[in-house]
Amino acid sequence: MLQELLSGLLAAVAYGVIGTLMMALGYLLVDLATPGRLRDLIWVRRNPNAALLLVSGLIGVGIILTTAIAASADDLVAGLVGTVVYGLLGLVLMSLSFLLIDALTPGKLGDELSSETLHPGTWVSAAAHVVIAVIMAAAIW
Repeated sequence: MLQELLSGLLAAVAYGVIGTLMMALGYLLVDLATPGRLRDLIWVRRNPNAALLLVSGLIGVGIILTTAIAASADDLVAGLVGTVVYGLLGLVLMSLSFLLIDALTPGKLGDELSSETLHPGTWVSAAAHVVIAVIMAAAIW
């Protein structure tokens, strides 16, 4: 029983580290998409556009990673590798959706993200992040 507890604890720590790293990478990607520092936009200027895009990315990563973990059964190494791969793929696809929406719509979405007024384009991009995550979750499962 103690052995199972320790192996479960090790798995939780390993998955937690991967989740934290994926969320940090998602943060960096959103930071690249927004003019100015994301830290200042959200916590100093209280920018709703930057916050909404970051939140949607974090939720999306969480959906993907949770599904990858649940689908990994009892093989810890395969589960960890799958979680990393699916997490990276999700971040790439969410970034591509941002670029595609930006290319197909007037103006620069990155500039709108730094605007003080909540922009409808931010909602579109945020929804795309969540939809991509849910689609990936269904594909993983």
